[in-house]
Amino acid sequence: MNHVVLLGDSIFDNAAYVPGQPDVIWQVRAKLPSGWRATLLAVDGAIIRDVEGQLRNLPADTSHIVMSVGGNDALGAAHVLFENVRSVAETLVKLSIIREQFATDYRRMLDTIMAHEVTIAVCTIYDGCADSEAQQRVNVTALTIFNDVITREAFRRGLPIIDLRLICNEPADYANPIEPSVLGGKKIAAAIAELVASDGSFPRSQVFTSNAV
Repeated sequence: MNHVVLLGDSIFDNAAYVPGQPDVIWQVRAKLPSGWRATLLAVDGAIIRDVEGQLRNLPADTSHIVMSVGGNDALGAAHVLFENVRSVAETLVKLSIIREQFATDYRRMLDTIMAHEVTIAVCTIYDGCADSEAQQRVNVTALTIFNDVITREAFRRGLPIIDLRLICNEPADYANPIEPSVLGGKKIAAAIAELVASDGSFPRSQVFTSNAV
């Protein structure tokens, strides 16, 4: 029997934001093939370093892990965007330090997950739906720093990526500026179900990294 486990934060653990309506884990279970199981270990508010604790509860029969985390780490670093600086370069230096720490934590987390030797997929951090166009521009631009880490580390390990930026691409996909709505959850669940049930045949990006000539 195949058993899908969702790790990470409120992108998966979104029940509190869709009261009385289907949350992501419910929708994943509804879309998986007959006989498949799905377990939610993701916790609203989790950061990268919390995933190790979630893994302690990993069911013994886990066959697939889908992980979405990093958005709360990015939120925790958002203060740098509003600090007074003398130049754009000074801001970029501060962001580079944040990126390096994020990369260290994300790499360590992926290495820990991969030690379990199950099929793994990761998600990017989606763009969200800010209350103003100006804030949305800031958010989208700043998140590229974190998503670059996620994609690089996934490509380095040959892991498939669910790009939530392309999936949750409409205001209706959000229950508030940063949480998925029922519609957004439906899209996320469909992507998860398609990926894990595809036996590797799903359309995916290919990245060539060999230096051979």
